[in-house]
Amino acid sequence: MSGWETVIGLEVHVQLATASKIFSGAPNRFGAEPNRQASAVDLGLPGVLPVLNEAVVEMALRFGLAVEAQIAPVTQFARKNYFYPDLPKGYQISQLDHPIIGPGRLEIVVPTAAGDETRTIGITRAHLEEDAGKSIHDQLPGLTAVDLNRAGTPLLEIVSEPDLRSATEAVAYLRELHAIVRDLGISDGNMNEGSMRCDANVSIRPRGTREFGTRTEIKNLNSFRFLEKAIEFEVERQIEILESGGRIIQETRLYDAERNETRSMRSKEEAEDYRYFPDPDLLPLAITPKMISAVARSMPELPRARRERLREQFGLSEYDARHVGADRATASYFEACAAAAGDAKLAANWIMGELASLLNREELEIEHAPVTAESLGTLIARIRDATISSKIAKTVFDIMVTEGDDPDAIIEARGLRQMSDSGELQRLVDEVVTANPAQVEQFRAGKTKVLGFFVGQVMKATGGKANPQQLNELLRARLEDGD
Repeated sequence: MSGWETVIGLEVHVQLATASKIFSGAPNRFGAEPNRQASAVDLGLPGVLPVLNEAVVEMALRFGLAVEAQIAPVTQFARKNYFYPDLPKGYQISQLDHPIIGPGRLEIVVPTAAGDETRTIGITRAHLEEDAGKSIHDQLPGLTAVDLNRAGTPLLEIVSEPDLRSATEAVAYLRELHAIVRDLGISDGNMNEGSMRCDANVSIRPRGTREFGTRTEIKNLNSFRFLEKAIEFEVERQIEILESGGRIIQETRLYDAERNETRSMRSKEEAEDYRYFPDPDLLPLAITPKMISAVARSMPELPRARRERLREQFGLSEYDARHVGADRATASYFEACAAAAGDAKLAANWIMGELASLLNREELEIEHAPVTAESLGTLIARIRDATISSKIAKTVFDIMVTEGDDPDAIIEARGLRQMSDSGELQRLVDEVVTANPAQVEQFRAGKTKVLGFFVGQVMKATGGKANPQQLNELLRARLEDGD
């Protein structure tokens, strides 16, 4: 076992799903032409004043309640000063000493060799801030372009305690946060569009010690896979340096997915480097008990409660409930599918199996699945009533994906209905057994695995349409008969 322990804390930036930006009326949407959604307020032109968007406050409170956090009675905005081409004002409006959300907690489930383990990860704070613009380095040869559409986009930055101990735990934590913000309706969570991204603070220390090692910060990780790979590489890099007698430099690093490595970006800044001070254009904001109560009454079912309900209501295992209850959209799909199928376990198996494989392959969210929940449920029902076999069902599913999703119509049009005529099956069984005396002797000598050979021969003769259970029973009876 390694003599080193990994210590990880995540800073997750969640883009809030408001219609307009945090301090201006400019649209807050993805995909617009460059520099078409940056107002005079976002650009910090002389004479303009920011006005706080009330919706971002409500969204922050929803998150605070979801993670059982302390909510500040008074919150205040500050100016974070730095100079970069995509920050036209020369400062970013953020929060430092008085964040809207204080300490909270988040339970995660971590898969281990001994089974799933539940861990509680501390949340240090969550604060509101505006995003900067975006520097673009690959459109103009030798030049950097700036798109200011994101300037002023509302963000909720969620900072964890350094409680994570592996890349696997970090991914589990980020997945749980992703599910929560989507369920709350405060963000679409589309990581490939920048709606959710994270910075990972990574250090190592000798196992059994309490003092933290020197940390590095890996910036702007925008997928679960990149987060896992970046942390794994950085841990190995730090171990190699320390075991070679070197020392870790506190710095900011970037992850290169093509080379699967982190590389130095700049020395790590501290809070004093940004010269924070209270924003003189924005008054402190009082968060009243009335405001909190109003938000609490509108809270939806959260992931942990949903998983518990699915276990109780449908008799699912914890594993199945965690997967089909991963988010609200998947849970809704499962419930509709189970209702049509009449079998919750089979519905869960198909969603975690064939459907998940399809969605991963096509890079689709379940909301855009080419097969509806009701149609998949109907297909499963046809397995249960022996209209088709499980093998044929997979063929029907593939046709549903490409040509349409009415399983009954596909089964009839393609002649895929399972053969359950016992007289016809018995005739085919007799023919196959008679034609293969050597295999019959092997079976009767105790080599029962040869039964699969006979099943295959009959299936071939029926085009795979024989009822498997009925076929097995007929074959065993015929082979054991001795005649």
